[in-house]
Amino acid sequence: MSLPIDPETIDPDEFGEKQAVLEMDHEEAIEHVREVCTDVGFGIPVEFSPSELLNEKVDADRDPYYVLGACNPEIADRALDETPRIGGLFPCNMIIWEEEPGRQRVYHASIMKIARLLGMAPDNDEWADIVDTTGDLTAEAFERFDSVETDVTD
Repeated sequence: MSLPIDPETIDPDEFGEKQAVLEMDHEEAIEHVREVCTDVGFGIPVEFSPSELLNEKVDADRDPYYVLGACNPEIADRALDETPRIGGLFPCNMIIWEEEPGRQRVYHASIMKIARLLGMAPDNDEWADIVDTTGDLTAEAFERFDSVETDVTD
């Protein structure tokens, strides 16, 4: 099976990858990311801990790993008007995992950009505006992570 894109050659900016390092404990990082996301305009309708689930169900012994499902309802509504398939990628996730005690990695990839790369979303002005708007909100969130003793990696 061949992929529609070559993962080795794609620039992380093309799929909206953003990362930050927070020098704080895991629970504090989750609360910080949740608060920042809310402040910039994302709600958090879904959240869960894959590490807790896997540690319980298959005795995985995973380090803390948490998913905050972020969503801006107006943007989600516009995106669904353009392509109902985008719901298969909802919500936009902010992932927080513990690299070591006191050091958490925050990770995000843009579902709006990924949908466009995979041909799930239209190549039109409305979708470009959706990508720009979600990108601006995400950039603002990562700038705020940076303002709290964070090391941001693009």
